[in-house]
Amino acid sequence: MPGRAESVALGAVLFDMDGTLIDSMPLHHRSWQLWFAEQGLAFDEAGFFEATAGRTNLEILTDLFPTRTRAELDALAWRKEELYREIAATELQLIAGAEAICLAARARGLKLAVCTAAPPENIAVAFERFGMSGWVDTVTSPADGLRGKPHPDIFLAAAERLGVSPAACLVFEDAPLGIEAARRAGMAAVALTTTLPAAAFDGHANLMSTMPDFTGYRLPDRLPAPSPDLPA
Repeated sequence: MPGRAESVALGAVLFDMDGTLIDSMPLHHRSWQLWFAEQGLAFDEAGFFEATAGRTNLEILTDLFPTRTRAELDALAWRKEELYREIAATELQLIAGAEAICLAARARGLKLAVCTAAPPENIAVAFERFGMSGWVDTVTSPADGLRGKPHPDIFLAAAERLGVSPAACLVFEDAPLGIEAARRAGMAAVALTTTLPAAAFDGHANLMSTMPDFTGYRLPDRLPAPSPDLPA
């Protein structure tokens, strides 16, 4: 298209947290297994995790228990996350290369944000365990009153807080819902295959690449210009 920019200088890096910066998904898997056992429910492990990747607990539990009250759902969600935090306090690890890419981005003068569906208590566990508050400029989540992925809200809020155009933001995600949220925000994205295989991310126009972790990855200097048709 005449007059349309071919690329945009990278200004900010936006990270999902679970399965992207921290290797928490195996711990979430274990906590869900324990939770289902406590509830006396059958558990379809493979189908459950593929269907729920990137979704909030409230969304997941509303589907499981459509007649329960919000207070009941909140209590169920709290118990699941309590189980997770008990495990994560001693076993949580970073995704390979996560600290290095954050420090490299800081050294380049880029802005950084964590954009996650995780509850504040889980965010605190990771930040305290790894000193992540020194890596990032802001954190956005549904706790801020923002809609969860695939809505673009938490990415757009991060860009606004950082003072960076959405087109200048690069998103790292491990879930198709997160890649879609980035697309709706007008942002390029890279998918990590820590949770799902590369084929799960097929068809996303904003996807630059997929990779198993951050080992050896170098942040680009520029990003492709976003599509003019990006409905939110």
